[in-house]
Amino acid sequence: MLLKLQQIIVKPGHQMLLKDISWQQLENILEEMGDKRAARISYSDGWLEIMVPLPEHEKDKEIFGELVRNLLDKLQIDFEPFGSTTLKNERMRQAVEPDTSFYIQNQAAVIGKNRIDLNIDPPPDLAIEVDITSRTQFNNYEILGVPELWRYTKQGLEIFLLQDGQYIQSQSSPNFPNIPIIELVNEYVQQCLNNGRSRAMRDFRNWIENNL
Repeated sequence: MLLKLQQIIVKPGHQMLLKDISWQQLENILEEMGDKRAARISYSDGWLEIMVPLPEHEKDKEIFGELVRNLLDKLQIDFEPFGSTTLKNERMRQAVEPDTSFYIQNQAAVIGKNRIDLNIDPPPDLAIEVDITSRTQFNNYEILGVPELWRYTKQGLEIFLLQDGQYIQSQSSPNFPNIPIIELVNEYVQQCLNNGRSRAMRDFRNWIENNL
């Protein structure tokens, strides 16, 4: 007897791994799950991981999205935010859903689009993951060609830049040159946790006004 997707329960903070999933099955699963869902997926060569983040994970990703948007606005850089949109490429047999993502250099190519198909669209210029626990996810971004990946763990922010098909850790972000982005992000994420998001974001905007 085949199980239906709605019969499968994954608790927050846990994940489920399925093997031998075809691309068409992946498409069917994504359609059945819909866009408004807590679960996120990672797919690589027939392996499908379904993850349900913890509530605090969702708060952290919103903080990151707001920090990046504020910086880009102040720098007057055009961008298109795509949140946790599914990044997929059938030819490469890869799909992944970042916590949040931004088109910056390539923003003009995706204006007006609601979905991204990496068979024809460029990858986002910046993808952000909070507490990556799966090595498959990390590899997915390399294969899909995402040029810059931010990973935030309990130890703080890490920046990875794609060079010759592999990620190299960096202390700076080419999207935000001459800005101490690691120290800045770490400080204000911690302030959000200690002082509350609204106060921390006001302080962050004040820092931007006084320093950029």
